[in-house]
Amino acid sequence: MLSTDIVISGIGIVSPIGIGLDAFADSLLAGRSGVKQIQLFDPSGLPVRSAAEITDFDPRRFVPNRKALKVMARDAQLGVAAAMLAWKNAGLETAGLDPDRVGVVLGADRICGALEDSEPTYRACMVDGRFDFDRWAPQGMPATFPLVFLKVLPNMIASHISIVLDARGPNNTIHQGDLSGLLAVIEGASLLERNLADVVLVGGASSQMNPFDWARFGVIGRLSKLADDGVGSPRPFDRDRDGEVRGEAAVLFVLEREAHARARGARIWAHLRGWGRCCVYQRPHFDKCLPALERAISQALKDARLQPREIGHVNAQGVATRVDDILESRAIQAALGDVPVTAPRSFFGNTGAAAGALELATTVVLGAQQLLPPTLHYEHPDPECPVNVVCQPQKTTSNLGVAVNWTEVGQAAALVVETNPSR
Repeated sequence: MLSTDIVISGIGIVSPIGIGLDAFADSLLAGRSGVKQIQLFDPSGLPVRSAAEITDFDPRRFVPNRKALKVMARDAQLGVAAAMLAWKNAGLETAGLDPDRVGVVLGADRICGALEDSEPTYRACMVDGRFDFDRWAPQGMPATFPLVFLKVLPNMIASHISIVLDARGPNNTIHQGDLSGLLAVIEGASLLERNLADVVLVGGASSQMNPFDWARFGVIGRLSKLADDGVGSPRPFDRDRDGEVRGEAAVLFVLEREAHARARGARIWAHLRGWGRCCVYQRPHFDKCLPALERAISQALKDARLQPREIGHVNAQGVATRVDDILESRAIQAALGDVPVTAPRSFFGNTGAAAGALELATTVVLGAQQLLPPTLHYEHPDPECPVNVVCQPQKTTSNLGVAVNWTEVGQAAALVVETNPSR
């Protein structure tokens, strides 16, 4: 069990269904999807043309030093924006914190270089319409933006956040795919438990809206094509699901010890009650997410000293591929029984390293209204997915929820949160 009470005292959200808490909550309650045809680049020629992108984002609203934008990938811009929103929501602008006691732990993905940064290099190496590797050193390297490497390092997102907020405490980046954001929350809480910080910004940021990424996604063959045909997608746990939808987002939470938050009069959004982490690795490993997730949930309940019957809902990963949803639903059923399940990715797709934090935000934000987050596009139950899916915002008598994330190679994490209804 946690040795100290750790709370969420601030939330910053930059997502395909809204920037800021109000817009985000309104979209969830209205059942408004963030999936639409790609606008950030020309998707013609790609096998899939729909995504969950943020179309109304202007980084100049959030980044104080405009010159810094030159060395910030979109992932970093989103991350800084979410951090600024979380900082303000927590009321930390005038809190007088010791900078050495403010930490940052962020989930981040591999960052793909922007086309505009790569184009001069490629053009310098082209001969008769083909890339000439012999030209790379003499012509290609001089044409490359000298600071481009700083834009694509995953840890630069946390670095930029620390610079903007003058956070000089522990700084860490977690790079574990869809698990990254939730692991960042757990790691940040651990820093507070060990008294290494007074305040920690935690969460994830990722933008998968890059043509290079989309060429790779198309080869993998996991993307849904239903949205291109005007059919609602992704469809977690639904019989007609056909794959995931990719997207982008950033979510940052402010964590602190409860006594510290109350001493400065902060609003408390939620308490972290316990967590579990597990890795089951063995070849072939695809189905190892089932025992890993089941064990992570059991560990989280044990850590929180709770019984399965006390949990009000599960915030599932709900990837919306055929096999993934079957495995996840079996793990949830085995660990928690017929608990209500919500799959927020139905609103904003797979946002990579931001996913765990963004999905957790749906529970925390709607929990303030004692509502369970809904799941979009769940129309035809799949007998192979034995879970009790929540389709509409529902009133709940339990403030306890479990957020889960996992990866295909057998990593899993679960976090028990107790939301704090607004009075």
